[in-house]
Amino acid sequence: MDVRRLHPIFGAELSGPDLSQVPDQALIDLVERLMEEHVVLCIRGQGHITDEEHLRFARAFGPLELPGMYRPDEPRRMAYGLYDASNLDVNGEIVDRESLRAKFAKGNEIFHADSSFNDMPSKWSMLRGVIVPPERGDTEFVDLRHVYDELPQAMKNRIETLVAEHSFAASRIKGGASPEEAARIREIMPGAMQPMVRISPSGRKSLFVGSHAFRVEGLSDAEGTALIDELIAFASQEKFIYAHKWRQGDLLIWDNRYALHRGTAFDYVRYKRDLRRANVNEYGEERSAITAPLRAISN
Repeated sequence: MDVRRLHPIFGAELSGPDLSQVPDQALIDLVERLMEEHVVLCIRGQGHITDEEHLRFARAFGPLELPGMYRPDEPRRMAYGLYDASNLDVNGEIVDRESLRAKFAKGNEIFHADSSFNDMPSKWSMLRGVIVPPERGDTEFVDLRHVYDELPQAMKNRIETLVAEHSFAASRIKGGASPEEAARIREIMPGAMQPMVRISPSGRKSLFVGSHAFRVEGLSDAEGTALIDELIAFASQEKFIYAHKWRQGDLLIWDNRYALHRGTAFDYVRYKRDLRRANVNEYGEERSAITAPLRAISN
């Protein structure tokens, strides 16, 4: 096993594990320790593993959040339990750039924490690079613990007890979805309330905000939006950002409780990109965060 830093503030790379094998307790403990310290971890050289082995590794760290976009028996390119973060259709061809799905994907180019709009206790995301573009298409990260440390004391005092409402519809609107499309999303996923300051098990405080946040309890809509935008702008400073340059076979893990991430643009029409993600929760049953297929919004 070899570990090296990816950024002066946070992020690490782990080389050596073979995730086609059942993970032993020593590997599980190592990954937990590295994630607690670094928030983002890339395990290199996993291009040979199957979807089932990807899911098995994810389940070693908690119950899965199951995707609500498809039924378990519906044809798809990957094993049920994985989220499709690609630009490909069920036949492996590039989807129309003007499609609703492509428009929704644009919302992923704004800093966010996966599933902050769900009532389930999100822990980690594990994104595997099956096919990666030869250029561009980085994934950028911010360590919200460090961002909180760097906030002016007056801002820390202001947000200490505030709670924000998070909605998947809010981030899709920012990505270009219409008000009608957003309204249908809200019917399926009503959203969740999240504290703007979180405390890790070690006692370290962390900012918690992102593009899914759209309203702050106790503030007017204009005040809440302005505060959220100010915090995201502060967190998005270049000095805080680690940009991950993908290699095929990377398994990239990040902690949704203490990190923001965003995808960056690539030549969508020219290059195929096949990224498959498992979402891990802290505890609870394995279930979908939504009760109706997400594709219903396009009906």
